[in-house]
Amino acid sequence: MFKERIYNFSAGPSMLPLSVLEQAAAEMTNYRGSGMSVMEMSHRSKVYISIFDETKADFKKILRVPDTHEVVFMQGGAWLQFAAVPMNLISATGKADYAVTGNFSSLAMKEAKKYGEIRVAASSEDKNHTYIPAQSELKISPDAAYFHYCANNTVYGTEWKYIPETNGVTLVSDMSSNILTKPVDVAKYGIIYAGAQKNMAPAGVTVVIIDKKLAGKELPYTPTMMRYQTMIESDSMHNTPPCYTIYMLGLVLKWLDAQGGIKGMEKIKTAKAKILYDYLDESRLFKGCAAREARSDMNVTFRTGNEALDETFAKDAAKAGFDNLKGHRAVGGMRASIYNAMPTEGVQKLVEFMKDFEIKNK
Repeated sequence: MFKERIYNFSAGPSMLPLSVLEQAAAEMTNYRGSGMSVMEMSHRSKVYISIFDETKADFKKILRVPDTHEVVFMQGGAWLQFAAVPMNLISATGKADYAVTGNFSSLAMKEAKKYGEIRVAASSEDKNHTYIPAQSELKISPDAAYFHYCANNTVYGTEWKYIPETNGVTLVSDMSSNILTKPVDVAKYGIIYAGAQKNMAPAGVTVVIIDKKLAGKELPYTPTMMRYQTMIESDSMHNTPPCYTIYMLGLVLKWLDAQGGIKGMEKIKTAKAKILYDYLDESRLFKGCAAREARSDMNVTFRTGNEALDETFAKDAAKAGFDNLKGHRAVGGMRASIYNAMPTEGVQKLVEFMKDFEIKNK
């Protein structure tokens, strides 16, 4: 058993800022003199509405969401959005284009095929999803109702370094694993969606940013709770929202603002990733898996080339307080997820451990 907190490199749910956890603990049984926990509050009460409104306002401010777009809080994770997106958008033409650059974009496309004609606009499968297709490789059709891509691929450790140009086709992105890590030109997107459990809050809430002009055009059999128009009109409260998770998101947003906001966090996360990638580039034992130009700043994938040694490394690291470094079951190897809440110190100490492991396993 550990007497102190470990460095949790899980791909999600991931670690949260310590100060956020401590504040939540202090307010657990009596939120700011209300006499009750946020977990116990009516979502219609004045005290909770103030939490909700402030969280939403802070999110819009930090990500600079324009007035053309609305922010809604939904449930069901990114998986629910795999169906909600086509249900709400595909009626425009009955067709949509998808970039398949990893596990979740593939799953999103598979789900979308239930609702219309889905085409592959680009794929990195030919090289085991170790790269991101260039703009010139994207085959986006003018008759597509939308083009969908996953901005960061947690399993394979790749990240889009550019915003795809679609020539007028609605742009949709799953940003579950890199939202709030760098500035985003929200106006260029029809929809951005993101599960909370990597950079924003505990699992339970999914943030959807939608261009309001796209709402209200859903397929007739779209469930009420998956209609973006319903969520906009009810301000995410058609039913009881994930109240506590939204509260936690609010605390994380305050913490992020204290780090210098989005631009400050971008500098921090870039520096953290550089520490780990610089070591991987010089190591004679560990090798990075993703193509250099597509390396994710969130999920760093690497291996030794020896499966047994990979297994030993993951086990030894866990004993030393560096947990959840084992790679996804689909690819093996190792994966260090270094989301916003991972302190720079955690990455530095991991590299020190890796250097020591390398010396012992020459």
